[in-house]
Amino acid sequence: MSKLESTVVDDAIAQELSERLADVFRTADVGDVLTDDVFLDGHPPLWRFQLQGRDTFAAWMQGYSPHGSDVTVVRTVPTVSGFVTELVGRHEEHGETITDRKIILCEVRENQISELTVYCSGDWDADLRARHAAEAPILRP
Repeated sequence: MSKLESTVVDDAIAQELSERLADVFRTADVGDVLTDDVFLDGHPPLWRFQLQGRDTFAAWMQGYSPHGSDVTVVRTVPTVSGFVTELVGRHEEHGETITDRKIILCEVRENQISELTVYCSGDWDADLRARHAAEAPILRP
């Protein structure tokens, strides 16, 4: 289906798919929320990478976060062809708490996510969180 043939994703489907995507990050199991030919365009700090295919995505997930992480969906906004979601995550790495924040632009095809463009803050350790709190206090969560 081309972008011109896309149908509007309603709010209920956007919210459901957003939670199911968060489950991928929570469990490191891609399940069936992604299409077989899913395309990921990733933008961590100072880098960019792309991959295609559910199996390739699953292998990347196992390398990125093999045990999953605690992920919260902050908000999800439907778009004409999918949704945008904001996720915050927390996991343990070498006994230390690491946090991150992601904005993900998702394209949806037949109630599955077919494309993801991910913008990530990167992994923040305790020192970076403390520095940030001292130098740039957050006004809103």
